[in-house]
Formats: sequence, C-alpha cells, structure tokens
Amino acid sequence: MVVTGFKATRTRKLTPAEKQANRILAAGRAPVEHGFTHLKNWRILTKLRTDPTRATCLLRALLVLTNLEANR
Repeated sequence: MVVTGFKATRTRKLTPAEKQANRILAAGRAPVEHGFTHLKNWRILTKLRTDPTRATCLLRALLVLTNLEANR
C-alpha cells in the first residue's frame, strides 16, 4: 500500500485536516529520504558486487560507524 499526500488545485484548497496529514506524512518521510541521500553519497556501495545478505551486514556496520563518528 502506498500512502500519498493530498494535492491542492486551483479550484480546491486543502482543508486544515489535509494540511496536517501532509505535514505528518512529510515528517515521517524526511528521515528516510535523508538516509537514502547518505547511502548515495557512499560511492563504495555503487561498486558493491555481493549477495544481499552480505551487503546488508556491510551496510549495518557502516551505519554504526557513521553514527559513532557523528556522536563524537
């Protein structure tokens, strides 16, 4: 199931409830989009040629190391 926000048109403005729903959706989507941006910046992952299980373990290790560095 895909959840999308509400879209206003020229003739129909968004109701306050629809605006609030869009804000909540955006707040939940923002951390995910930032995470994908970080992954795209790690160029090593573009050349990764391994099975998905090993790639998942590598990615988890990279995330732990990144978080440790960010918390210093």
